Amino acid sequence: MEMNARYTSFVAVGDSFTEGMSDGLPDGSYRGWADLLAARLAASSPGFRYANLAVRGKLIGQIADEQCGPAAAMGADLVTLVGGLNDVLRPRCEVAQVCARFEEAAALLARGGGQLVLMRSPGRQGPVLERFRPRMEQLFAHLDEVAARHGAVVVDLYASRALSDPRLWADDRLHLNAEGHRRVAEAVWQAIGLPAGADWDAPLPAAAPPGRCARRAADLRFAREHLVPWMGRRLTGRSSGDGRPAKRPELLPYEGSIAPAGAGSSAWRKAQPGPGRRPA
Repeated sequence: MEMNARYTSFVAVGDSFTEGMSDGLPDGSYRGWADLLAARLAASSPGFRYANLAVRGKLIGQIADEQCGPAAAMGADLVTLVGGLNDVLRPRCEVAQVCARFEEAAALLARGGGQLVLMRSPGRQGPVLERFRPRMEQLFAHLDEVAARHGAVVVDLYASRALSDPRLWADDRLHLNAEGHRRVAEAVWQAIGLPAGADWDAPLPAAAPPGRCARRAADLRFAREHLVPWMGRRLTGRSSGDGRPAKRPELLPYEGSIAPAGAGSSAWRKAQPGPGRRPA
């Protein structure tokens, strides 16, 4: 597909993945792949505008109802949609209904006329992924059909070798860390027809696995700080996004100054193949 290599505006919709959790900044806010991508696009397009309507915890129906109409009305050159994973990770889920709402969301965004980008969300290696893999793959298979109907670009993060590595995930085991978000920004950058800055799927350098005591300590910390609060919200019908406004609700000029994705990452630099070598 031939795509416009110059984008003057970008609107992102979705949940915590697009909000940027858990790529934390010193002030306690989150950056994330969408901000990183916006900064790179802004560097080559004077007057570049960016909006991010994502809110953590949102289900695909909420994304369709609350974000997609306003996003389409902005008429941005580039629009990204990531959603549905919060739905399929719930104990009870009608995947067919999730797929239907996802298609509705994509159709709304396609009316805005910009290049639509969809993503298969990455999955962290471990028992959670294995438990929910069938649901995720059912949603992702439908995503391809939706993309074909609306001329959307699909970024396949789910098939990534590197993004399944636990070292690219935060302590909550649900969100990518800063290095993971840098790689996603690079993946989207390349998918929309822009020149590669790095091999975003290069495997991390080999490392000895943590010992038994370290693993047990990490599991206990994860349960105390993340799993128990998450279960509490599920049991009480609350969401981490309740009452939270969109990250960047208006399509306004963006002057973020962030290094190109991966440029500041020592882990990424070490993973890049040297002269005459190919990635493993």
